[in-house]
Amino acid sequence: MGKLNIFAISLNNPQGVYYPGQVLEGHVTVELNGEMKMRASGQGGDNPSLPAGRYTYPFRYQLPAGLPSSFEGSVGRIRYCLSGIIDKPWKFDHTTKRAFTVVNLLDLNTELGAMEGARGENEKTLCCLCCKSGPISCRFQIDRCGYVPGESIPIKAEIINHSNRRMTRSYAELYMVVKYHATRKSRTNFQKIGEISHGEILPGDSDSWNGDLLRIPPVPPSKLQGCRIIEIEYFVKLCVNPSGPAFQLEVPLRLIIGSIPLRSTLQQYGFAPPPQGPDPSQLYEGGAQASAQYSMPPPSYAESVFGTVDIKDDADTKYTKGDMNYAPVYTYYNWEQTAQASAPPQ
Repeated sequence: MGKLNIFAISLNNPQGVYYPGQVLEGHVTVELNGEMKMRASGQGGDNPSLPAGRYTYPFRYQLPAGLPSSFEGSVGRIRYCLSGIIDKPWKFDHTTKRAFTVVNLLDLNTELGAMEGARGENEKTLCCLCCKSGPISCRFQIDRCGYVPGESIPIKAEIINHSNRRMTRSYAELYMVVKYHATRKSRTNFQKIGEISHGEILPGDSDSWNGDLLRIPPVPPSKLQGCRIIEIEYFVKLCVNPSGPAFQLEVPLRLIIGSIPLRSTLQQYGFAPPPQGPDPSQLYEGGAQASAQYSMPPPSYAESVFGTVDIKDDADTKYTKGDMNYAPVYTYYNWEQTAQASAPPQ
């Protein structure tokens, strides 16, 4: 065991979630089991050192306004980290890291089209050698386009199979489209984040989706506002898979996934909506106390549906301490459980 027992960064906010413009506070803990030489202001002498013992160094930092939400993608990322360094003369420095999450709140009440429904339809004629059968058709609709993670999308659709082939299944797929923009080129990545399905549809039969619920997992808000090189969009798509060699039938609809729910959604679950104002995010920054004032659920958070990533980079060495497994967290609402917990006893 070396001289350095503990070298860690702790945040006053145990969830490690912040909004742009908030104050980030915490402390760095250093515990030594022996004297360690290091460079530091205020220690004096040609060879400053720190005796064995436990030391705590507080810090306070104002986050800039307009920061984009944390995001870990396959091609690019937006990651926020704190670093502590012990500057050792003529030796490798000791470093510790602590990642944290920034959530740039997207208020659905300010997004055009969030309250509006959407619908689409498509049909496909299947061919087998020289034979052509009747078409398969699909009508698909959602009651609104704006949702927050934790909500479920009621899927409504009608599928008619006029072909002479069996449809193996139909399914509703929720997926994220991420566009990465470089100076001269762009790249688009598609990632499925949820799915529910129905069974087979025989020739001449039909199938109806009557509000089957597709839950939205913890994901970053649409647009990724504040970032100019990464864009995020969400879609829900109804697909029909024919048996045999043929492309599936697809009907996609665009979604807006936000951080602050629609007022009409809050009312639907029996909560008083936040007041009209220029900056509704202030209510959420106030936490449970501010939310209780308006009889609405405080924001909760859940780990990203994509899980943890290794935040170790090229600058890190064997002397780097801290948890290198990190997953951003996002606002998440379990409406059913929240409404039940808030209901008065009978």
